[in-house]
Amino acid sequence: MNALTFTLKKPLQFSLNCQLLNPTHLADKSSSDIASMLLNYGNSQCRVDDIFEIFGIDAQNICFKNSSDKLDYLGANMASGKMVIEGDAGAYLAYQLKKGEIHCKGNSLAYAACNMINGLLTIDGNTGDFLGGASAGLRKGMRGGTVIVKGNAGDRAGDQMRRGLILIEGNTGDYCASRMIAGTIGVLGKVGEYACFNMKRGTLLLTTRPKLHATIQDCGCHTLPFLNLMFKSFTQFKTKFSSIKTQRVQRFVGDAACAGNGEILLILPAE
Repeated sequence: MNALTFTLKKPLQFSLNCQLLNPTHLADKSSSDIASMLLNYGNSQCRVDDIFEIFGIDAQNICFKNSSDKLDYLGANMASGKMVIEGDAGAYLAYQLKKGEIHCKGNSLAYAACNMINGLLTIDGNTGDFLGGASAGLRKGMRGGTVIVKGNAGDRAGDQMRRGLILIEGNTGDYCASRMIAGTIGVLGKVGEYACFNMKRGTLLLTTRPKLHATIQDCGCHTLPFLNLMFKSFTQFKTKFSSIKTQRVQRFVGDAACAGNGEILLILPAE
């Protein structure tokens, strides 16, 4: 079947809430039902067919074409199917994603994978602050699933992350893994200041030593054979992390200021 395709007709002036346009919500909708659905646009509402040209019938495979960073909540609460975004995405991409796959071929704004529960999110470009973080009022961020970012991430990546895997091939901003509760974050590029601030548990995997604050403690160099298996497991995601061969790391623990048992594993060159 042909993928259900939404092509943006013209540039948007305001943010459009797209949380209803996902495979789970559209599974039993007819073409006319989808076209007449109302979406929140700025402080008003508009019909789907006022904003998008609609083609295809396979609601389990959704494609957004000519997309922009005005499209918020793409893939929100999605629990099945696949979504491809051929362009940029707005804020809250994959918000509370429960199951399925989302592939954004451009950049996204803040709060991507916010409160994510399961599934796979791939972002080919850059993403904003609070990747995999918690939305306002909640104390737990990402709770499962996998996020692959080919570009850079903003500040507070993995803030209050509870479970899951985030792999960032570019750089991150300040406070990476801040208040992290558990899970794994990998960064191939540079990391900003105050990495692992108030970290309780979890792992931050790095290739470049960050500027660490005083309550992160150096535990020396180690050979960790399990890393070989972990890097091989990343092959399924087609990420640069799967090409890492070394098992040697310099290990740091903290944040001691909050009795944290988290760790930073700084990957060392193979001997």
